[in-house]
Amino acid sequence: MLITVAVFLGAIGALMGSDVLHTLHPYIFFTGFGNLAILILNRYLTSAIYSELAIDTEKQMRYIYGVLFAVVLVFFSVWQHWPLLKALAGLLLMFIVLSPLREILSTLSLASIWKEVSVRYYIFDVLFLLNANLGLFTLGLKEAFPDTGLIPFFVTQSAYFLGSSFPLSISVMGFLYTYVWSRSPKKEIIQQFFSIWFYIFVGGVLVFLIVILMGNYTGMMLVSHLLTLGVIVLLVGFARYLFRFFHSQFRHPALAFLLSGLAMLLATSAYGIMNIYFFEPFGSVPPIREEMMWIYHSHTHAALLGWITFSFIGMVYIVIPAIVRGGSLDILRSEEALSRLLPDSNLSAAFRQLTVALLSTTAVLLGFFLESDLLLAVAGLVYGGAVYYSVKNLKNAFSRQLQEKKKNL
Repeated sequence: MLITVAVFLGAIGALMGSDVLHTLHPYIFFTGFGNLAILILNRYLTSAIYSELAIDTEKQMRYIYGVLFAVVLVFFSVWQHWPLLKALAGLLLMFIVLSPLREILSTLSLASIWKEVSVRYYIFDVLFLLNANLGLFTLGLKEAFPDTGLIPFFVTQSAYFLGSSFPLSISVMGFLYTYVWSRSPKKEIIQQFFSIWFYIFVGGVLVFLIVILMGNYTGMMLVSHLLTLGVIVLLVGFARYLFRFFHSQFRHPALAFLLSGLAMLLATSAYGIMNIYFFEPFGSVPPIREEMMWIYHSHTHAALLGWITFSFIGMVYIVIPAIVRGGSLDILRSEEALSRLLPDSNLSAAFRQLTVALLSTTAVLLGFFLESDLLLAVAGLVYGGAVYYSVKNLKNAFSRQLQEKKKNL
């Protein structure tokens, strides 16, 4: 729902030429969805691996209310130009994120965390999220008191958005390992690859941030090309895995969403390399030459609409049906996590949803290249509808399963 709202606001902003909506929609995406994806969904994924990390549903509901309140604060901050509300939202989110982090670190030893490759990803995405919320807090203070000089130069709106995207990317990598490749015949090789990829990906992200701040062109190019090479290996390997899975079992739309997300990550990387080529010194507005801003916007939207959203829709089509069907995390702990948990009609509908989402995402990227606000608006509205369809499709599937249970009784 938060992604849908963010996309609709962006589409309407393009149609109306509203600077407020242009500024607001990525804040809603990262402040709302970015935090809830890690606080709620990832908490379930971590608990599915370590049963001692019991889920406290009342506490999770408080997380949801807290994040939604932070979204409201950010909304009024942008709308009314009250930056201190942005700082307050960042401070609130920092306290919220510290709670699950403290639970995990106080329950699990470092040895047990490091033993499970996927948990390394799940832990570091929480740490990166904490850092992103710190960025929101300091950004609000910097905007409220611009002349103090206490906040570092690298605390900018773009830096906050960039920092907020990293925990979501790390989360997807952990999920891909747990529910896809770890179940392949070559488990030991896959485990070694994802263990090495953890250091390359997480370390590369950290180094990339440093070289961006330094404005080191060579460093940015080297790191970006290394990460792109890793993405190509992931994409080709996942495509081969998907081919075998579809032929030996059934066509799972969640895996198709995840594959499409990886393809969009490759597009994000390509746009990112082009972005670096036209890069201006950090903190410049705009961040690259004016006539090349379509590359910058294509880079960010290929990441948000493509890589992140596609991947999390795929994750939702696995995690939510597993929890609803079993009433617990048992299915996620078993080999049945990738089984046929939804009726065939709903699986087919999910593939049609993916087709619409892919076409509308391509139209959005084309809209930036053509500088067509009308195309951006129409494609954005269609894309938002495609994202919202996840809610409708899952509700229809669950109501149909409930009716079948009643008939059997």
